[in-house]
Amino acid sequence: MIRLLDLLLTSLAILALAPVFLPIVLILRLTGEGEVIYRQERIGKGGEPFKVIKFATMLKESPNLEGGFLTRKHDPRVLPVGRVLRRTKINELPQLFNVWIGNMSLVGPRPQAPVHYHLYSAEQKAAIDRQTPGVTGIGSLVFRDEEDLLERSGQDFDTFHDEIIAPYKGDLERWYAKRDSLGLYFRILLLTAAALVFPLHGVLRFFPGAPSPPRELERLLRSTDGA
Repeated sequence: MIRLLDLLLTSLAILALAPVFLPIVLILRLTGEGEVIYRQERIGKGGEPFKVIKFATMLKESPNLEGGFLTRKHDPRVLPVGRVLRRTKINELPQLFNVWIGNMSLVGPRPQAPVHYHLYSAEQKAAIDRQTPGVTGIGSLVFRDEEDLLERSGQDFDTFHDEIIAPYKGDLERWYAKRDSLGLYFRILLLTAAALVFPLHGVLRFFPGAPSPPRELERLLRSTDGA
């Protein structure tokens, strides 16, 4: 059922967004490094790697430059046009083709780069691996301002991400995987659509029973749109 909904909604979205794709492709081709599409290895269903598709927003060698796979607020590796695409989440739209192909769903655990996937515990991986990764999901909603959270943590970005954010994100994705349902699928889609239009405060209140964030993170989430 979910796969049929993915195909239907994704096909409609691609048709509706076709007029948006063309100017973005032209702008990206004529600016920055001239790259339009960025493919990055992520870990998908069954722990198998696949290539996630996005509009190019950063320097081609970004993962090999200072900062690695974590993107900071005001990251110098992000291209000028890329800042707009990332802020509006338009850079994520090509993942609709991942959904159409079948290696992603509209809703599911956010696929991680291998270096971040391996931060999850064995229990978290086991639950996540049973799911098709999603364009959006509970983790994506709670951490949609992750760059800002890292900036305001006052700690080393890598340490705060690896020791605080990643374990909690894994708990959220594991919670979702155990409760995957049609109702939760539509709830997350509607919340994602709402978050694109206006600041969505208190995301976690829409998920009763979801794991509570650690104290260090709760304070930051409470002062942002994330929760």
